[in-house]
Amino acid sequence: MDFGIQNRTAVVTGGAGRIGSADCRTLANEGANVVVLDVDADGAREVADEIDDTADAGAAMALECDLTDREDVADSMNEVRDAFGGVDILVNNAAMVDARSRLVDYDDDVWDRDVEINLTGTYNISAEVFPRMCERGWGRIVNMSSMAGWYGGFGQISYSATKAAMIGVGRTMALEGAQSGVTSNVIAPNIVVGPWSEMSPDELRENVDEYYARIAEATPMRHLGTEEDVANMVAYLCSEQASYVTGQIIGVTGGIDLFSF
Repeated sequence: MDFGIQNRTAVVTGGAGRIGSADCRTLANEGANVVVLDVDADGAREVADEIDDTADAGAAMALECDLTDREDVADSMNEVRDAFGGVDILVNNAAMVDARSRLVDYDDDVWDRDVEINLTGTYNISAEVFPRMCERGWGRIVNMSSMAGWYGGFGQISYSATKAAMIGVGRTMALEGAQSGVTSNVIAPNIVVGPWSEMSPDELRENVDEYYARIAEATPMRHLGTEEDVANMVAYLCSEQASYVTGQIIGVTGGIDLFSF
């Protein structure tokens, strides 16, 4: 299926990371020009170079940007406009997810950092890009939430809170962009683990991590997902075919959000 985004310009925040880089590759393979935006300049360049070496993929641009710095965000988006003429697709993927501690022992600095990067960073770049999408009459925004944003995450209060907020931000932009040709949707994935995705819970417990094993056991499909599972949904939501889909929270979960026994 042709998703109709050839020559559209997509900005993927956190584009050097596992999910972000999969988003970049998938969108580029659909013919979009992709901006791999990350504070990790070397990682962004590596992803962009990989795309540039892929036959029939869209153009790729690596861009170092600190989403918590509004001036840096504005300068970066001006650079994108100079290169490609505008931003058609924004995937708000950048986030910190490394903290694991109960509230009674939580580090205030971690809370402040996660709110600044995960939430305020999303606001900063969305505020820069969204109004221009509305002016141009076409746009696609995808916010990356998490199952932790839907249901909470034990020992992850700052991550869970900011990922829940991504739902509110995404649905608000859906309301405000609905009459201007701009859709905004939210993806809430289960944990994705790349090459470990086909391992059984017992194999995960033995070879990887008890935490992953327990999540796989709670997933009706009895295995975890891949970054590409998420990226394929991103590509669909950015497509012409998804023009009537907006304000939705879409789980890519293997059914973990279902009641099962």
